[in-house]
Amino acid sequence: MLKNKVNVTTIWWWTWSYNVLTWLKQFDDLNLASIVTMSDSGGSTWVLRDEFGILPPGDLRRAILALSQESEVLRKLFEYRFEKKSSVSWHTVWNLLITAMADITWDFESGLKEVSKMFRVKWKVIPVTKEKSDLCVRLEDWEIIEWETNIDCPIHDWNLIIEEAFLKPTVSINPRAKDVLENSDIIIIWPWDLYTSIIPNLLVKWVKEAIENSDAKVVYFCNIMTKHWETNNFEVIDFINVIEKYLGTWNLDYVIVNNWYISDEMVEKYEEEEMKKPVKLKDLSVFVDKNYKIIERDLLNETDFVRHKPEKLAQVISDIIEGWVK
Repeated sequence: MLKNKVNVTTIWWWTWSYNVLTWLKQFDDLNLASIVTMSDSGGSTWVLRDEFGILPPGDLRRAILALSQESEVLRKLFEYRFEKKSSVSWHTVWNLLITAMADITWDFESGLKEVSKMFRVKWKVIPVTKEKSDLCVRLEDWEIIEWETNIDCPIHDWNLIIEEAFLKPTVSINPRAKDVLENSDIIIIWPWDLYTSIIPNLLVKWVKEAIENSDAKVVYFCNIMTKHWETNNFEVIDFINVIEKYLGTWNLDYVIVNNWYISDEMVEKYEEEEMKKPVKLKDLSVFVDKNYKIIERDLLNETDFVRHKPEKLAQVISDIIEGWVK
């Protein structure tokens, strides 16, 4: 690792970033920050948004847990969900806690800071915006779909291509997120659902500009599998094109792509059960004049599911920090 601390900022959040940042936080020479989307509209989150008027709390939970220095028991408490029929059915302890703390402090982000102190979060967990909005997409037939849940679990024709994504209303970047992005050394865009998880962050006003104003290396880990109703038949270039549409053409530095073999058995299973396909890197010639570099690595963790392996993702990040990836 470098002698001076390296500021590593991640955009979006889920299992990959949870596991990778849990691994990276052991290094004292890294400053870690996670910028989290605020467009979730499902389940417990929607109820609390509607009733208490708070920002979506659910996606912040794993970020807090990954960067917390507390015990496993408290982590389990944090994630505990009330399942019996009651007034708090299906809410997690986390969702209720952050809702209460936001009410006590009169501000959602102030409540988040207090919870971070309670759970000894050493690094930064930052909502991408402090304003409320909903994710919308326009399909190729010009139909407009509103709310992240309706896009993620669609009732429309699954075969229609998403042409455009936008937030309603338009919202601006959280000043803390702006400061973190502009002072980052590395900005990581994790793989997950392209339109419902990654793009909502880039739609927030001034996020793209904050990234442009930084001297950071911007790293995008491309998905291993497509998602039928979001990225039908996408190849690597298609994912990149969508990212660049909202991030800007000259902002990506590295695109990390899995090149390890997925078994025929798993390919068939995903095709039959979820209509998903492996994301292919078919024609390298299309990348010749691009400003970003394609890095092919074995990123696969194939057990009962096809996933990125956190340790392999973390190793790529380490190689970039240490200068082994040019």
